Amino acid sequence: MDIEAIRNDFPILNRLVKGHPLVYLDNAATSQKPAAVIDALVYYYTQLNANVHRGIHTLAEEATAAFEATRDALRQFINAAHREEIIYTKGTTEGINLVAYTWGRKNLQEGDEVIISGMEHHSNIVPWQIVCEEKKAVLKVIPVNEKGELILEVYDQLLSERTKLVSVVHVSNAMGTINPVKTIIDKAHAKGALVLIDGAQSSMHLDIDVQELDCDFFALSAHKMFGPTGAGALYGKKHILEAMPVFNGGGEMIKEVTFEKTTYNELPYKFEAGTPNIADFVAFKPAIEYINTLGKENIRKHEDELLSYATRKVTELEGVRIIGEAAEKASVLSFVIDGVHPQDIGILLDNKGIAVRTGHHCAEPLMNRFCIPGTIRASFAVYNTLEEIDKLADGLKKAIRLLR
Repeated sequence: MDIEAIRNDFPILNRLVKGHPLVYLDNAATSQKPAAVIDALVYYYTQLNANVHRGIHTLAEEATAAFEATRDALRQFINAAHREEIIYTKGTTEGINLVAYTWGRKNLQEGDEVIISGMEHHSNIVPWQIVCEEKKAVLKVIPVNEKGELILEVYDQLLSERTKLVSVVHVSNAMGTINPVKTIIDKAHAKGALVLIDGAQSSMHLDIDVQELDCDFFALSAHKMFGPTGAGALYGKKHILEAMPVFNGGGEMIKEVTFEKTTYNELPYKFEAGTPNIADFVAFKPAIEYINTLGKENIRKHEDELLSYATRKVTELEGVRIIGEAAEKASVLSFVIDGVHPQDIGILLDNKGIAVRTGHHCAEPLMNRFCIPGTIRASFAVYNTLEEIDKLADGLKKAIRLLR
């Protein structure tokens, strides 16, 4: 791939930060946006702006067509069997909450068990804590080993006839670990449990085929995929979604309303109450198309090269310890430096225009497992370069020298 040509597609990469060219290495938090996505937002507001589904005038019909075209693109992107299985959400967090508060409240009973993992983002911990407490169900956790991998032998022991749902992250946002989700899914199904996969990180970096995985739910976010913020999707198997109660009440999710009774809409609109985030969903489609044009295999090859090079350069520095050394990783390098607080490193790097993430990365229990307050996290996308990693390593070296 021509990385310079790709970089030219992202306007923000041309800006200066504190007098230095921007080196953006915080892609696990959010990716930057290509011009095609920005142009789609402008086009919507200048040419299409109208509410969807309810109007018969030209703007409404054109806006609805553009809005629904993204649903078709998402169906193909993850190979869902039906477009009705794609529920629009604000992002991965809302998708997980939707399942917890609808499926969970209807199906969990006292003594039932939900299994998550020790490397989950807070958005895949807190909703299950809330629902389990409310229903008097039990939340169990698959532990993480020193390399940052799930201990599957313990997972086997946790599974039982009381297990109703397993909810795990596909790729850890804090360490980059790629979990063996197909194995996790098959083992859960053998016990009669459903499985939700948090695909916030994997949807950009890995090929996703929900039918091959046979997951029951899969949640993703547009802003991790070159798309806008505030847009995402929940995939669910059609028969499961049909049996779930509604999430929010209001317009669009209804067929007929009287003071005596309301009849709910069909999928996917049953879960999409109110005026949606139309512009950002319209702009999500060119983001998906951008990924498809580059090809995930090409993206992954370049990101693997970046990760390998960055790991080598960073570990050459004195006192560095990598957090997360799994055999299978994607695009995230998380580390600590002896005697130096991650936040201090982050501030000094920012003075050089280098953007990394510091802290617990919304995975505080994982940080507790490694007995650290947080890490320095560099996360990579297809527009990053080896030269930027050299700048990171040089910035780290200078920061360590100054702080020590």
